[in-house]
Amino acid sequence: MKHLVMVVEDEEALGLVLKYNLEKEGYDVAVVTNGSKAIAEIESRNPSVILMDWMLLEISGLELVKLIRSKPDIKDIPIIMLTAKGEEEDKIKGLSAGADDYVTKPFSIPELLARVKAQVRRAPEKTTATELLFEDIRMDLVEKKVFRGENYVHLGPTEFRLLKFLMETPGKVFSREYLLKNAWGDNIYVESRTVDVHIRRLRRALNQYGVDYIRTVRANGYSLDNSLVDYEEQEEK
Repeated sequence: MKHLVMVVEDEEALGLVLKYNLEKEGYDVAVVTNGSKAIAEIESRNPSVILMDWMLLEISGLELVKLIRSKPDIKDIPIIMLTAKGEEEDKIKGLSAGADDYVTKPFSIPELLARVKAQVRRAPEKTTATELLFEDIRMDLVEKKVFRGENYVHLGPTEFRLLKFLMETPGKVFSREYLLKNAWGDNIYVESRTVDVHIRRLRRALNQYGVDYIRTVRANGYSLDNSLVDYEEQEEK
């Protein structure tokens, strides 16, 4: 399996250069040019290594590093800071925030590739799961089938993808916008309320064989949770 390197860089030309050279080395590469969207992309794609520019618009690379280190699901991903700041004090700030390495611009591509390779070697090994489990719900990722206890649950492709996101991180609240982007893709225009329609279909399919574990969080989105659902949330269904 190829390692994914995520480049968080708002300078488009540099992002393309890094992408080209990393792909030549056999890596999959994702370039994120908007710092405010970086966390969602990192959580969604779980890269092996992150190349993080210090000077980003809207939010600094330093703040993003701190955010990444505060989130249990992504806190262990190695991060290499890319910056024009060369002072020792700045390097200390970056490393103290949680960066694993530090490369000062302008840098040589061979040196950067060597540093990426070193971080890939120490990145946590990713295992490929064949199924997801939550309470009595089982998702077979190979056969693309869902079971509730011993009962087969027929789901459409969109409902399957929605359930997969929910089952991958139980208890986490996913916004409608996040579910839209990941279940439908960036290039498809769909109203956010379309998510509600498919969540209702998913609930109907699952709940014919057991209790409802899909929790509606008003004004925020949905999560998979085994806690009790309150009356207001029941009314939305």
